[in-house]
Amino acid sequence: MNRLLLTVPEAAAALSISRSKLYQLIARGAVESIRIEGCRRVPVTALHAYINRLGTKGDTQ
Repeated sequence: MNRLLLTVPEAAAALSISRSKLYQLIARGAVESIRIEGCRRVPVTALHAYINRLGTKGDTQ
């Protein structure tokens, strides 16, 4: 079974960006995340959605 949720460090590594940069993207709403009992997780689908938006908008921030 493929994982549906990633930790922030795992998601950052998947995007080849720093953990702090991913937290910035989450804070401004560019990447969706959820909290489960105090633990922040990033849905794999949120990473795909972010990448797709980059391709259509050219948003690199």
